[in-house]
Amino acid sequence: MAVEVVYRSSWDPERLFMDKAEADRHDKMLELADALASALQRAVPSLSEQQAEEAGIFMARHRDQFAKAFKQNLEALAEVGEPAETD
Repeated sequence: MAVEVVYRSSWDPERLFMDKAEADRHDKMLELADALASALQRAVPSLSEQQAEEAGIFMARHRDQFAKAFKQNLEALAEVGEPAETD
């Protein structure tokens, strides 16, 4: 019998990873998504919790492109994937 080491995400306990660095990246992305969702709900109170969460996750997954756009590189937003894109 072989022993296999797996890593569980703190923010998403059902998700298992074979690599600690990958699990850490996923946790950091979800932490950013949570902060973004909170900020979006404060800014747009009419957003449902689900909408804010989905938008936060989308923005966190594409944080590099959004960061470039915030630095006046608007073309970076053309690189942003579809909302249904997964990890």
